[in-house]
Amino acid sequence: MNASRRESLKGLAALGLGIGLIGTRAMAAEPPPETTRIRLPKVPSACVAANYVAEALLRAEGFDQIEYIVAGGLNSGVPGAQRMGAGDVDIGMNFAAPLVVALDMGAPIVVLAGVHAGCFELFGNETVRTIKDLKGKTVAILARNSAQHVFLASIATSVGIDPNRDIRWVDHAPAEGKRLLAEGGVDAYLGFPPDPQELRAKKVGRLLLNSAVDRPWSQYFCCMIAANRAWADRHPVAARRAVRAFLKASELCAADPELAATAFLAQGFNVDPEYARQALRELKLGAWRDFNPEETLRFYALRLREAEMVKSAPQKIIAGGSDWRIVDRLRKELKS
Repeated sequence: MNASRRESLKGLAALGLGIGLIGTRAMAAEPPPETTRIRLPKVPSACVAANYVAEALLRAEGFDQIEYIVAGGLNSGVPGAQRMGAGDVDIGMNFAAPLVVALDMGAPIVVLAGVHAGCFELFGNETVRTIKDLKGKTVAILARNSAQHVFLASIATSVGIDPNRDIRWVDHAPAEGKRLLAEGGVDAYLGFPPDPQELRAKKVGRLLLNSAVDRPWSQYFCCMIAANRAWADRHPVAARRAVRAFLKASELCAADPELAATAFLAQGFNVDPEYARQALRELKLGAWRDFNPEETLRFYALRLREAEMVKSAPQKIIAGGSDWRIVDRLRKELKS
């Protein structure tokens, strides 16, 4: 670990004392985690900064071997959820809509809590003035079943567009997708922070939707906590302690966006530091009490069923793929 990262983690640990003391009695009364090793996904979106701020808090919860897994493909979206189901990672943050698709596909994961809303923003070129104008247009996404693809499919179907037939999807890395939007090579692009901050600063495209403020998207979680089901079943204390660390970390991100940016940037992602800092100032972090995680899964299950990306009824997905006992307990334990 290099000196700057070590100093960043010391700062996180120091700032975390105030929030970290919340729930200390409950922590002391609990047995230690059944395992002290925990593997988390490494995702290059600033909205999951709590995933990295949580490192110091996870150590306080009794985990001494914390690994951020990067190899083997996408760590978010449906592929990330499938990797979690396969046992490549134990627990971590992913996006709500792709989690629904993965659960419908049978991925052995369980959604445990919501973290915050308002991650993504949708931009179009001069031919796209409203979301309905996406019909017949070309849209850049990272890959099929990526978070970009699944969220935008749910948006399209909400205005009567068939995402499977009415949109031409082209796969590009984020940097290429943003470049193509700027040059007219694609008609729309949905970005996760810090992409929206960059596009707005460079005056690229027209903002069509901001999930932080536009209903109904602003009323549901974007980022949620999920775990490999077998891992959570075998390690219930570890799962509870990990979720507590993530939720405390989200409150730390809200209290000090600069510190959140430091933790995110310390992961070495190839992003502009100033856009990342701006994103973490703008995001509605620390809002894990403000929305209903079950209603979030229901909302996206309904939209994605209309998009023919989900076959199961919403209640079947919720019943088989979620467990709210930990977050219900933490709402009482971690009182503001």
